[in-house]
Amino acid sequence: MQLGEKIRQLRHSCNLTQGELADRCELTKGYISQIENDLTSPSIATLVDILSALGTNLKDFFSNSEEEEKIVYLEEEFIEKNDGDVITNWLIPNSQKNMMEPIRINLAPGGKTQLDFAHEGEEFGYVLAGEVCLCLGKRKYICKKGNSFYYKADKPHYIENTKKSEAIFIWVSTPPTF
Repeated sequence: MQLGEKIRQLRHSCNLTQGELADRCELTKGYISQIENDLTSPSIATLVDILSALGTNLKDFFSNSEEEEKIVYLEEEFIEKNDGDVITNWLIPNSQKNMMEPIRINLAPGGKTQLDFAHEGEEFGYVLAGEVCLCLGKRKYICKKGNSFYYKADKPHYIENTKKSEAIFIWVSTPPTF
């Protein structure tokens, strides 16, 4: 696909006329028409302005539009780490590059996660089975099946299982720290 055609399609998807796009970019309607008909090529700065007015950027504009963002992840794609009493499953492979990192923890009776020192960010959890004790700074909080927890990670923290049955919970950290 030519650059001009792609800009035209993007402009149409934004329900803009050539004149409206030109006004937003401080260009002329004729210049937008020349670009869309591939009679001229805009400078990088002008292209950035046009794309900004169309609600996108260079990276997204030139990325392969056929390459769709992955939305659904299958269980066989999870990455598992087994530390004996703690089994960690990364639910989104390579999620450390994202804004948040969800994991599922299976915690054996008497097991506990590693101490996580104070850091910027927030953490959320949801207990799927059993019961866990959230140790946050000098305080401890009991979370049973169906309970959730949410806190700023500005204190040392870890989670332990003080019961005689396995506990399973979802733990989400932002930014990723696991």
